[in-house]
Amino acid sequence: MTRKQASSEILIDDERVRVTRFDFEPGDETGWHTHGLDYVITTLTDCTMVLEEPGGETREVFVPAGTVYRRHEGVHHNVINGGAAVMSFVETELK
Repeated sequence: MTRKQASSEILIDDERVRVTRFDFEPGDETGWHTHGLDYVITTLTDCTMVLEEPGGETREVFVPAGTVYRRHEGVHHNVINGGAAVMSFVETELK
């Protein structure tokens, strides 16, 4: 299935962090990617994320607006907006 790519804007990229804002219309995706750095996600809107994972696994996760969580480098997935509204979050990668 071909989906539209989510939009992204790098807000900060210096020697310590890279901060990127992602905005997804319903059905938009990041595309498959592997995180090369530890990262922190801060949701700006309610986010209904469909996560496609290696091995064909797919799961849906609801993350309320204002939630912050972190993950370690090496995560490999595709993130899709599975909701009916625009989904936005900020990703801070730790260099």
